[in-house]
Amino acid sequence: MQQPPPSSFPCSRPGPSRRFCVAPMMDWTDRHYRYFARLISRHALLYTEMVTTGAVLQGDRARFLGYSPQEQPLALQLGGSNAQDLAQCARLAEQAGYAEVNLNVGCPSDRVQNNLIGACLMGHPELVVDGVKAMLDACSIPVTVKHRIGINGRDSYEQLVDFVGQLQEAGCETFIVHARIAILEGLSPKENREVPPLRYEVVQQLKRDFPQLEIILNGGLTDLDMMQQQMDELDGVMVGREAYHNPYLMAEVDRRFYGDPAPVRSRIEVLHALRPYIAAHLAQGGAMHHVTRHILGLFQGLPGARHFRRQLSTEIHRTDQPLALYDRLVSEMTERTQPQDCSL
Repeated sequence: MQQPPPSSFPCSRPGPSRRFCVAPMMDWTDRHYRYFARLISRHALLYTEMVTTGAVLQGDRARFLGYSPQEQPLALQLGGSNAQDLAQCARLAEQAGYAEVNLNVGCPSDRVQNNLIGACLMGHPELVVDGVKAMLDACSIPVTVKHRIGINGRDSYEQLVDFVGQLQEAGCETFIVHARIAILEGLSPKENREVPPLRYEVVQQLKRDFPQLEIILNGGLTDLDMMQQQMDELDGVMVGREAYHNPYLMAEVDRRFYGDPAPVRSRIEVLHALRPYIAAHLAQGGAMHHVTRHILGLFQGLPGARHFRRQLSTEIHRTDQPLALYDRLVSEMTERTQPQDCSL
């Protein structure tokens, strides 16, 4: 029988476990990536790309809310600040079967600031409070908030405590905290992931001051041992780019963080398991690179990794038999890596 992982902060909250989450990343964590990631980890909580309330309510709803059942547990991340729109989207998320709905209060892009979306909302806590209350009233699935530790001009610890405290009073119990401030003018989104220093101690202090809340750490996490250490003080971690560029990092997640003793799929087994999904996507008129662009880092650090990336980045666009190329590549990678990697 599967044993739950040890935790310094046992949580009986309803909803999915957030011990290990894969961050929402625009243009990256689409449904194809999530299907692939789920072949590596059965338990990691996956998040959609941020979807604006306007896209859900006025756009192609099947496109923006659609997913494969195999992706569960899966959370929908919303961008927006209008309480009525957020409530309607939360209701639709529950109807679509999502395990959680998350409000983005962390994106620093100037493109979303103009619509009062993302990190700029930390300067308008009343809008976040109203939105969270409306979402909680509209659905019965967990409503969570992902935010920074502050923004320029509002970056003191006291202001962070006030922000979290107001949302706690509104009914929010789970906070995913990117341990950097966001600088809303003068830095690109990429620079906002690198220039402001990481301050894990601020997130740890937040947990000590709000021990009843679920606090998930985000930002700069690349090593499972380091993540394990953070879980001595915090409730979980959210990993972004490392889970994308080095996806096989997730192979040990189920055992280490969820106590699941089931055998780990090898990289080659992952490729075999992904093939029917690719074939189905092609049969529906899709292009193979829609899926394979997400798996380029599967062999990171192993012999043949560069060959694998090059074949899927360039040759895949030059062939009229993409599945045949895929099958050949799987055979080549099996031969190239089998002697060096016992997990294959």
